[in-house]
Amino acid sequence: MSDRPRLLPLLTGARHGTRDAMTCLYRCGNACDHPVPNTSDNAYFGDVVNAEMSRRGVVRAGAVGALVLGFGGAAAGALAGAAPALAAPTTTPDAPQAFGFGRPSTGVGNGALTFKPIPPNTLDTLVVPNGYDHVVVIKWGDPVLPGAPDFDLHHQTAAAQSRQFGYNNDFVGVLSLDKQGRRALLVVNHEYTNEDLMFPGFSGLDGLSVEQLRTAMAAHGMSVVELERVAGTGQWQPVNKGPRPYNRRVTALSTKFELTGPAAGSAWLKTAADPKGRTVVGTLNNCAGGVTPWGTVLSGEENFNQYFVGADAAPAELKPKLDRYGISTASRYPSGSRKWERADERFDLAKHPNEAHRFGWIVEIDPFDPESRPRKHTALGRFKHEGANVIVAKDGHVVAYMGDDERFDYLYKFVSDKKFMKGNSWAARKHNLTLLESGTLYVAKLDQTSATEIDGSGKLPTDGAFNGRGRWIRLVSGNRSFVDGMTAADVLTFTRLAGDKVGATKMDRPEDVEPSLLTGKVYVALTNNTNRGVGSSPKADEANPRNANKHGQILELIEDRNDNASETFTWSLPIVCGDPTDPSTFFAGYDKTKVSPISCPDNVAFDATGNLWISTDGNALGSNDGLFATAVEGPERGHLKQFLTVPLGAETCGPFITGDNRSVFVAVQHPGEITGASVENPASNWPDGDYAKPGVVVTWRLDGGPVGS
Repeated sequence: MSDRPRLLPLLTGARHGTRDAMTCLYRCGNACDHPVPNTSDNAYFGDVVNAEMSRRGVVRAGAVGALVLGFGGAAAGALAGAAPALAAPTTTPDAPQAFGFGRPSTGVGNGALTFKPIPPNTLDTLVVPNGYDHVVVIKWGDPVLPGAPDFDLHHQTAAAQSRQFGYNNDFVGVLSLDKQGRRALLVVNHEYTNEDLMFPGFSGLDGLSVEQLRTAMAAHGMSVVELERVAGTGQWQPVNKGPRPYNRRVTALSTKFELTGPAAGSAWLKTAADPKGRTVVGTLNNCAGGVTPWGTVLSGEENFNQYFVGADAAPAELKPKLDRYGISTASRYPSGSRKWERADERFDLAKHPNEAHRFGWIVEIDPFDPESRPRKHTALGRFKHEGANVIVAKDGHVVAYMGDDERFDYLYKFVSDKKFMKGNSWAARKHNLTLLESGTLYVAKLDQTSATEIDGSGKLPTDGAFNGRGRWIRLVSGNRSFVDGMTAADVLTFTRLAGDKVGATKMDRPEDVEPSLLTGKVYVALTNNTNRGVGSSPKADEANPRNANKHGQILELIEDRNDNASETFTWSLPIVCGDPTDPSTFFAGYDKTKVSPISCPDNVAFDATGNLWISTDGNALGSNDGLFATAVEGPERGHLKQFLTVPLGAETCGPFITGDNRSVFVAVQHPGEITGASVENPASNWPDGDYAKPGVVVTWRLDGGPVGS
């Protein structure tokens, strides 16, 4: 008898693809209503690799080096040094060593995922397995800065919101503040706002006051919040007394960012307000991110296009570039426009056509120095960044992996010029803070082994795998461009156009891309692409094997020679998502009667023993979104089990498993975001029983054991 949970009937309501129409409006500016930005005619794959080529598993990644993980490193990066003092000391405190590479240390479990999977459901609550508990750590409107006013739903102001926890939390990072794992910093992205669900009496964006628009701007950005562990358990709570010197709000309203790298100061980034092209006010639509080995947080600016209007009056030579980035030049107010130009005219491209070029970057923030200015790193390219995750290659260079979350867009990699400096001295950290300012940016081109067998149905090729080889194509290195007709500043500012020119592989919405710090293998969440093979859109290929793909897949990439700085790799699809009873699904060859159904993978993370955790966005199977876990090595590879579900209308974001394997953090984004909902008529009343509020949740085992086991 199968132990796979039964599917629920599909939810009703107007939907764009797999999301509710309200989510499409506010999160991505109705991207599905606009033409696919990538109209290039570059082929999906280059020459078909012959059947005798190396297949999955020929190259197996081994240990990744001697870098020691910090407290939160298992989920999103390695923290080599804990919090430095605000004034530069001669050394910084040692980071707690959660586990090293190759073999986990004691106390984190043996990696077996023994929890009983929860069934798909549409409950308006957060559901976790038996033997676990959970609590809301922080939610929209809670105080962040000491002295922040109490949240007042009916009298929201930009000044108050700039001191309170922002809206629609996405990425979650947890960085240790002490050796004992009792104090930590929570770093969270606030991706976007939903004014329907924020402001009572909402009657449309044009009806908002300028102060309400500024409040929405203040609700974007990031939060840094000091946490303390509760009584030695896996539970955490905000510190609510004392000075809390690290607590911080970064907003789209007023926070200044420094531009770094080859494109900084270029003509593309200069505006009337910033004639030097080196300082940007605000960050927009911050989606996923990662924790670096030197203890900073990277954040990806994603659907920034929806914040700009007036592109119809932009200079003619600029319009094709704006269109390629999803900024429609056909009308002043494209579908999904937020009308922010009423509060700040820089969002009007008719007046300030270069302002849009100042968004779409990877942002780096130092949570241990609240006085430091966040930076936007132009060396990592500009596109709709889901996020960036870093690993140190064999030779010491830092490698960052990134996805461009758009239908038919690309997978990228950055390799630093400088090498990572080990140790936790102030000098080492100062050096490592410069690693993302210069390097080589690549885009991926995938070849396939079974091209003639791919018919769009998702049928597995006769060799038993969707797999192939691939290579990283150089786009730019420092100030040298490798793309004909484009300068380095051109390539970095209009990276999508550079990818088009070199024939990169068009993918099914590459979102979170994360290397395993235990094996060096890289995992990519390809969320979905319902345009695949529809009309004149590109048809299925081996890496994207289904036409009208509404469920997505997971890509595994293994760099040649186990070297993350390599320019060639092998790839495979260990998981092709959907209902396991559907023949087009695949779970690494595991018995599909025993796996949980999964749809629309969005973010990936790792626990201390190397298990892969996958969160979903827009479940097309009808259940609430959730968090899933599977082994990626050994006989349990592909045995996917659902660990939790989020409330009605919500998305599961930012999964983060602490390095001691005792706590799982998730961001519950846009609960109750269902067409027709409002503050007065909520579709969800999570978490307080009144109106919906996005928030961050932590779950832990009641017996104190390692999560998952």
